[in-house]
Amino acid sequence: MLGLITFVGLFPFLFMLTTSLKTNEQYYESWWMPSAPFHFENYARAWEQIQPYLVTSLIVAVGSGVGALALCMVAAFVFARYEFVGRKALFGLVALLLMVPGISSLIPMFVLMRDMGLLNTRIALVIPHLVGGAVLGTVLMKTFVEQLPQELFDAARVDGASGPRMFFSIMVPLSLPVVGIIALVTVIGVWNDFFWPLLTVTENELRTVSAGLQFFQTQHATEYGPLFAGYAIASIPLLVLFVFLSKHFLAGLQGGVPGGTGK
Repeated sequence: MLGLITFVGLFPFLFMLTTSLKTNEQYYESWWMPSAPFHFENYARAWEQIQPYLVTSLIVAVGSGVGALALCMVAAFVFARYEFVGRKALFGLVALLLMVPGISSLIPMFVLMRDMGLLNTRIALVIPHLVGGAVLGTVLMKTFVEQLPQELFDAARVDGASGPRMFFSIMVPLSLPVVGIIALVTVIGVWNDFFWPLLTVTENELRTVSAGLQFFQTQHATEYGPLFAGYAIASIPLLVLFVFLSKHFLAGLQGGVPGGTGK
């Protein structure tokens, strides 16, 4: 049963890889089976087409991820370790944003980007993911930081550590599992976002991978081999990112530290 579930889950990826090595004639003759000879030149053609889309997606992903992490880590540290008037109410408003469906803010966000003159810019692609990642990250990070032993922060204060010193020396190193989760969620959101880039960007070199691949076709007909090769190339950055962050991601799900067993 597990083998069957694994095959069903992996079948779309296997279909993508086999199709990426075919010509249109091979695709129509046997669309679901490998067909020789294999056409590896499809990947070279796909790379020429999607290279600008990958660059834009990487810029947007890095900008969104770094910005979201910077905002949510500082906000979570303040919410978790400082007492001030209205702290619970303010955090409640932040958490309330998680219940607002993204489609409801689509038109207001588009009007805002238009009035600020940010359409057809990478900034317009970064802002929604930065804000969304910061909201989710603040909730996750605040919950995680509250579970850290208070004795660590008390001992640091006794030794004369200031707020910024406790943030960089205690919270940041211990929060790497949650950082991995937030980074992966933000990057995956950028990589899979289709409608927002399609709505705000009309210049071809500014399109992200998800929107740019829709324009990957010849003047006469779609060539399935290079198209699926483009999909395969576009999936590589996410696979590489997960390989490097998987330790922290799994530790965050377990509620522990990298290499630990969790609680």
